[in-house]
Amino acid sequence: MIKPTSYFTQRRSLVLGQQTHMVGILNLTPDSFSDGGDFVDLTRALQHFHRMVQAGATIIDVGGESTRPGHVPISVAEEIARVVPFIEKVRAETKALISIDTSKSEVAAAALVAGADIVNDVWGAQRDSQMAAVIGQHGAACILMHNRPAEEAGVGDVIEAIRVFFDQSIARVRAEGVREDSILLDPGLGFGKSYAENWEIMRRLPELVDLGYPLLLGASRKSMIAKLLELEDPKARLSGSLATTALAIQAGVDFIRVHDVRENRECAQVMDHCLRYE
Repeated sequence: MIKPTSYFTQRRSLVLGQQTHMVGILNLTPDSFSDGGDFVDLTRALQHFHRMVQAGATIIDVGGESTRPGHVPISVAEEIARVVPFIEKVRAETKALISIDTSKSEVAAAALVAGADIVNDVWGAQRDSQMAAVIGQHGAACILMHNRPAEEAGVGDVIEAIRVFFDQSIARVRAEGVREDSILLDPGLGFGKSYAENWEIMRRLPELVDLGYPLLLGASRKSMIAKLLELEDPKARLSGSLATTALAIQAGVDFIRVHDVRENRECAQVMDHCLRYE
């Protein structure tokens, strides 16, 4: 397909190809791998939201349940209770784009009603049978991430597995009326991947960019960087994260999901000036 020139949300469209868009991470969780517990307080979460927007984030990705390996699942009701009051509050204060990071259709629906613009599903609308319908019914945009059971890591060609998964996810949401230019794809670094596969994805990003849909990359502070650089503290992994941001932009990735917005935004500005300068 011909790559869209913009990423459409009902609130506004984001132009593609001119600058790299930052997606700021906001975890309203006590147990996320990098910043669990930092923003469970509503006031602190609101302050951090606005700081990330001021630092250059185009989208803020709000999550109420940790997706780290070994996390303890929570109920739909608890996840809604974590995210909906925050989204309602922040929507009254800003026109910034908000994505809801969830794999539960009930949570996605509640968040969209509260004011979210985008559904970011770490199972690509394939785990919850109603997710694609919810996205379509609300006219929302979506981020479809590749994922698979941990025991499948290291089996076969990882890029081909991602391609097949994306085809299935795209077909599901398109069948429910989601616009083609409202679809963003994420290869899912760290989800059902071996250490070697994570770095293979980084090296082969151009193959995924060539699929024709805008791509999001989320390598920020992840264990693949920790293992390579021997850094246990997630907040000490900024330099490695910036390297993945630069590599992704060089490969043609349009969206970078990050914890450290200002630093990644500055990295992207330099890369964009070199690669997208007219």
